[in-house]
Amino acid sequence: MSDTILENKLIVGPAPHLGTKDSIPRIMWSVNAALLPALFVGFMNFGWYAMLVVVVSIAVAIASEAAAQRFRGVPITVNDGSAVLTGLLLAMCLPPNVPLYIPAVGSAFAIIIAKHAFGGLGCNIWNPALAGRAFLLAAYSGSIVMPQWPILKQAFRGSILGVDAVTMATPCLVLKDAPLAFFGKYSLGRLFLGAIPGSIGETSALALILGASYLVVKKYVNWRLPLSYILTVMALAALLPQAGDSGGTISIWAGTLTVGAALARALAHALSGGLMIGAFFMATDMVTSPLTSKGQAIYGAGCGVLVALIRLYGGYPEGVCYSILIMNTVVWLIDRFTAPNFFGAGRHAAKNA
Repeated sequence: MSDTILENKLIVGPAPHLGTKDSIPRIMWSVNAALLPALFVGFMNFGWYAMLVVVVSIAVAIASEAAAQRFRGVPITVNDGSAVLTGLLLAMCLPPNVPLYIPAVGSAFAIIIAKHAFGGLGCNIWNPALAGRAFLLAAYSGSIVMPQWPILKQAFRGSILGVDAVTMATPCLVLKDAPLAFFGKYSLGRLFLGAIPGSIGETSALALILGASYLVVKKYVNWRLPLSYILTVMALAALLPQAGDSGGTISIWAGTLTVGAALARALAHALSGGLMIGAFFMATDMVTSPLTSKGQAIYGAGCGVLVALIRLYGGYPEGVCYSILIMNTVVWLIDRFTAPNFFGAGRHAAKNA
């Protein structure tokens, strides 16, 4: 067979050799679109000012991306949707009445420090949006962690900053400080639909699940990760003892909590705070999550353990942000021990590869 025939039949190139129609812009814009139902609920609950927070966060993220890439001398890729996604996710994790300079500072930190300081998209160790939120939590804790959070009295009507809003403790705060009184303030149905105070994009489990379902169907999200994450939080919330409203310990093991009440408490934790948006849209970040299905299940369970421990025994009522950032740090270790064996090779060969 001559060299000419081989040149016409074979294409020699580096791995990977699997082809797909998916691309970074297609995936990023799909995730942005999947967040729209939760964003709409945020607009309904918190009004125009909350949407202004979202616009500022996205605009600064895009500008920071362009500036960082120009400074680094690499092609400007703001059209791929990744900067928009970072700004959008950061804003959806912030209070609806936060001063506008806070999302601006957070977005700039997320893009410039958490993303481009490590080499840009695909090279970052931590989820940029969550790194930005962690920075804001440390720098402006008074504006991020509040005892009372606002929500509009009537959907779409008025300003979240004025007399058109009422303030209430968030479900996570009530679960931490007064767990026995929780169901006197909130119902599971209300938590599921989202008519509750909280961050802009985290209140409606229904809207987040609707958006995430599209990503699971498209296989942009491995269902094992969010499922292991949420189920671990639910299991530990039901089984671990917790201080009651008057300081005593409530526990299913001690007989102070019935099985039905423990199940209700587990569901309340699953539907409260940022667990749903964290499990479906942040922990599943392709860059900062493990490569294998087994690794993703382990990673999700690790996030779940950290959330439960922080919520039940830590200083914060919420733990999603730190749980994901901590588990981001050990992804390399999970990948190392869950790497599949080479075809035709045994465990020993894979271990020493």
